[in-house]
Amino acid sequence: MTLPAYNTRLIKPTLNTPFHIDYAWWERESRELRVYLQSHLCSDHQAKYQSLEDTDQIDWVDPETAEVQRLDGLQHALRHHCSQQPGYLEQHTSLVDAIFRVFLANGNIPLTPVQLAERIGRPNQGNTILKTLSGGRVYKGLRPYLNNG
Repeated sequence: MTLPAYNTRLIKPTLNTPFHIDYAWWERESRELRVYLQSHLCSDHQAKYQSLEDTDQIDWVDPETAEVQRLDGLQHALRHHCSQQPGYLEQHTSLVDAIFRVFLANGNIPLTPVQLAERIGRPNQGNTILKTLSGGRVYKGLRPYLNNG
């Protein structure tokens, strides 16, 4: 199934433009999201999810909204365990990986380049993040968030 691409080229992102992980981009580009997600797991979960066939789904209740969500076990582990471990976000983590990890940890809630810079501990790099995410190349599905609802 081919998913429609939304045209972000018509958008001129600013420091106030929210970004997110466009999971549909991974499918459109025929990229292996699960392989990339595995690279962000802590050592405890690396062993559990070393097989790509381990795709258990879990029911998770959002503690703030009480909404029940069906989640991939690997993404749940990333969000609720691995992202809480020391070293998840370090200064030597590449900029794109650090941004991706922030979105994994926050449930892919859109954030602006300024907010991302704060979250990754590089508060003066909002402009660098904006240039990286709004250039001609899409890195790991990190794209402007379009609220079409």
